Parts: sequence; structure tokens; C-alpha cells
Amino acid sequence: MSLVVGVDIGNSTTEACATRVGGDGRVDHLSSALGRTSGVKGTVENVPGVVEVVRRALAGAGCDPAGLRAVLVNEATPVISGLAMETITETIITESTMIGHNPETPGGVGLGAGTTVAFPDLPRCAAGSAVICVVGAGVDFEDAAEGINAAVARGVRVTGVVVHADDATLIANRLGEPVPVVDEVTLVDRVPLGMPAAVEVAEPGRTIRTLSNSYGIATVFGLDPEQTRMIAPVARALVGNRSAVVVRTPAGDVTGRRIPAGTLTLVGEKAGGTVGRTVGMDAGAGEIMATLRRVRPLADATGEPGTNVGGMLARVRDTMSELTATPARAVRVQDVLAVDTFVPQRVTGGLAGEFALENAVALAAMVRTSKGPMELLAARLRAALGTDVLIGGVEADMALLGALTTPGAGRPVAILDLGGGSTDAAVDTGDGEARSVHLAGAGDLVTSLIDSELGLENPELAEEIKKFPLAKAESLFHVRMEDGTVRFFDRPLPADAFARVVTLTDTGMHPIPTRHGVERIRQVRRSAKHRVFVVNALRALEQVAPGGDIRRVGFVVVLGGSALDFEIPDMIAEAVAEFGIVSGTGNVRGREGPRNAVATGLVVSHASALAAGTPVRSR
Repeated sequence: MSLVVGVDIGNSTTEACATRVGGDGRVDHLSSALGRTSGVKGTVENVPGVVEVVRRALAGAGCDPAGLRAVLVNEATPVISGLAMETITETIITESTMIGHNPETPGGVGLGAGTTVAFPDLPRCAAGSAVICVVGAGVDFEDAAEGINAAVARGVRVTGVVVHADDATLIANRLGEPVPVVDEVTLVDRVPLGMPAAVEVAEPGRTIRTLSNSYGIATVFGLDPEQTRMIAPVARALVGNRSAVVVRTPAGDVTGRRIPAGTLTLVGEKAGGTVGRTVGMDAGAGEIMATLRRVRPLADATGEPGTNVGGMLARVRDTMSELTATPARAVRVQDVLAVDTFVPQRVTGGLAGEFALENAVALAAMVRTSKGPMELLAARLRAALGTDVLIGGVEADMALLGALTTPGAGRPVAILDLGGGSTDAAVDTGDGEARSVHLAGAGDLVTSLIDSELGLENPELAEEIKKFPLAKAESLFHVRMEDGTVRFFDRPLPADAFARVVTLTDTGMHPIPTRHGVERIRQVRRSAKHRVFVVNALRALEQVAPGGDIRRVGFVVVLGGSALDFEIPDMIAEAVAEFGIVSGTGNVRGREGPRNAVATGLVVSHASALAAGTPVRSR
């Protein structure tokens, strides 16, 4: 029997399977190895990574590298994916109409309405008047509390306080009559004076109810229907806040406008030529994907110059052109995935760094080139390994062969290979022909959505939230898991984890520096996975299933790094259950889990070719 190693060069990882194969087709699997892909898949930059995993696989099998007969590599067509996020709505405030503030520790509780008055002018306010006291920079908290108490003693109804410094709790604790106090208002000097205003602070753990409701604001200020329509963006921007201040000015205006987000042109291959359709990004993900279905199969896509989407598609093309020495004009976008999302954006015209969740569309795109670079890669590997290097079959076909080694899997079978930049699918109905598709959007897009929707600005933290379950540290010795169960510890938890939401990683408990609660973070995480992985799984199966009928697929085997996720395979299984499909995480060769399918398929195919007398030759 001869010693061969199958190697799967993926977008993120390179996998190897060391095997002895006989001329009669017998296969004796010895060991496997996994490493990071060096460079972009299908380019000569892959050589160091391949050499490393081949040597590790041989070492794991206890085999002498000198006895290696051949290395089998997949047809690793280079794939580049890119992401763009287009904000399509924006809240704009002019004439200092609103402060939608949410400091860490506002003071007091309740809703107060009155006329804005500067703190130095408080002694001149008439008894019985309702005022909102505006405390500017440089005023000591004790002086502020003393002045407010003195005004109240004279009969002035101080119903709320707006403060520049971080003094809300200190002031509230010193007031004879508690009122809502909002602090950390950076541009307090721009708060218009002599204008009707309202201040609301909710109980700890709750959010405001009146000022986040359009009709609540209308009730406070006595607005008519047209004015209520105008103030609606204010209420939307305040949803989820624990505190807020709204100031009404006659010259003020609040608008929720749509931003020109650019257009996307999708070109499809149709009988007799191509057809192109243009869709605006601000039409939303649903319309973009509907347009894609009308032109499918996609031949290319271009974005409007000078916009995010145009720049992203051009950048992806240029990157692929540089890596593969392919002219940029020859690089074609093979697939796009659009997802509706929300992005925290700074409110234009706000006075304290306010943010609002604005509508946005996230777009993932994928390009592929010819298999030409594989010939050069094989030649470099021959020189580095000193053995024959054979370019095996199509990657999807090899993955199917590997997936069929999963105990319980049978034809007709489909595989879903969930990676970082793309989702690949293939189906084998047993008729001797496999159909495959490669779609844009996978783990990287999910990470980007989590990062944006939670306002983290920390991709590493977003990746951690994607991969691990959550908990809330409720004491120094126990946490409440996201499913409601409680876990106790013998030793005190880290001090920085107390009362925080944490991720339960393989290396320990990591606190998440955000105000969001467990339920909110969990909802964002699961929603992002559903909008990317589940949506892509269904549209991939629809494209590879015979006649587009998903019900004709009997088994679905989920492969790839994302198949190791603690909830994605279950979400996909639930989505395809209505079609009567058996779905689950692959277990290649009954021992490798969802890994090593392509590498295993390469050696299985090679052994079958040897038995049939038609071995793959080096090219």
C-alpha cells in the first residue's frame, strides 16, 4: 500500500489526512492535521501552510516523510469576500431641539416638565413657576443642590435638572424634594433657555416610557398631529434609554431623512445574453435579494462610484487581481448577500454625544477567478515537499465523498460548508453528477453584524460573542446562564466580572464592556446568525436541489469551522425540518467531526481511481 496525504486548502484553515491506499481501492486512514491557511486560498502563498500540515499529519501517523508517495490537493479556486455597511437613515436635530442622553448614573426618578432656566437665574424665578434648572460648567454640586433647595423653599417648582458635570447622584441625594437629574451633558451651554422642556429618568433596570413614545411627547408639550409626526424621530432615538431630556424650540426641527446609499447593478446570465437590473441600497435587503433572484445566475455586480458599496466591490476586485495576476476587468462578482441591520450612529445636532440606531444594509460580495493559479501552486509544492503533487477533483465533489463517511448519512445528500467568507453547498443524488454553489456571506458577516448592532467597535469581542454562550455574574460565587440556569463556583469570580454580562470561553470568563443585557446580546447574536447562515443555507439548497425542490434532498451534512458553533447547526436543522430533511453536524470518518471532509474525499477518490485503473496524474 502507498502512503498519500490529502490536503484541503480552505479560506481560513488547511486540513490534511494521511492515508495508505491499496491498488484494490482499500483505504487505511492514519492521522489528520489542521493548521491556518497561509495567504489567500489557491495561491502560491499557501505553500508554507500546506507543508506544515503535511509534515504534522505524517508525524502523527509515525510515518517517514521519505515514504510519501503523493500529495493530493483540491482545486482551490481563489475566493475573496468583502463587506460594506450602508446607513440609509439618519436622525438630524437643529436649533438644539433635543438631548437624548443616557449617562451611566442619572439621579432621581420620574418625569418633570417646565421651562429651562440657567442656574444663576434661579433666584429670580417667580413662585409657582415650573422650571427645568440647567447647571453649567464650573458649578459645584453642593452649591447646585443648595440653590435648588432655596428656590423650592420660595415656592418655585423645580421639576428637573440638567447638569454639565458627572454630578447627578450627588445633587439628587442633597435635594429636599427628589426630581429627575440628567448629567454629563457636554454642550450644556447650547441648551436653549426659556423654552418648554421635559426630563425623564427611569428606575434602575428600566427604560423611559414617556419621552420614548411619540404620543407621550405630544401629551407633555400639547402637540397637534403634524407636530407629533415631526417629533417621531426623537422618540425613536430615545427608545431603550434610562434617561432623556427633550427641549422644544419654535425654530427647531427634527428630521429623519434617508441618506442616498448608492445603487447596486446586478448582471445575470440569461439565454441569449445577459440582463442587468439596478436596485438602490436604500430599498433594503429584501428588494436587493429579490432582484438577485430575478437575474440569477449572477454574472457580475457593480456599485455606484463614490459610495460604500461601489468602493467595496472595487476593492474586492483589485485584491483578487493583485493576488492572482488576473486583470481586474476579468474578475467577476459571483454572489452577493444583503442583510437589513441597524447601526448606532451619532445623532446629528445632539448636545451630549447621543446615538440612535439607524437603518442600514450590510452587503457581502464574493469573487472567484480561474483555476490557473493552482498549476503554479502544485509546482511550488512539488519542489518544497520533494514528492508528486496531484490536483484532485472539484472541491464540492470531494466534500460530498468525505461527508458520506459520516455514520448515518446517505444519498441523496447535500453538504453545507460554512466558512468565514462564504457558504458552499453541493448535492449528490446518486445519479453520478454533483451540483454545487458558492454563496457570499458567512462567519465574518455575522461578526460584523454583532459588532455594529451592539455598537462595540471591537471585532475581536464580537467574534467572541458569536462563538460562546453568555451569562450574568450575579454574585461573587454564581452566574446565571443565558438559558436561565444557575452555575455555582467554589472560588470567587474575578472582580471585573461582578454584575457584568460575560462570555464563557474555553479560556475562562470574559466580561463584556457594554450596557446591553444578556437578552439583548443573545437576541442580536441569534438574529445575525439566522439572517446569514440560515438564509444562506436555504437559498443554497434551493439552488443545488434537483429542480429547485429542497424536499428532494434527504440528508444535509453541515461541515466547516462554523459547524462547530454551539447553535448554528441546530438553527439550520430547525429550518429544514419542515422539508423532511435529516440535518446535523458532520462526523467525517466517525471521528473528525465536521472537519477534514475534503481531505478525506480526496484520498477516497484517489483510491477508487486506482482500483478502476484510472489514477489521477500530475499536471
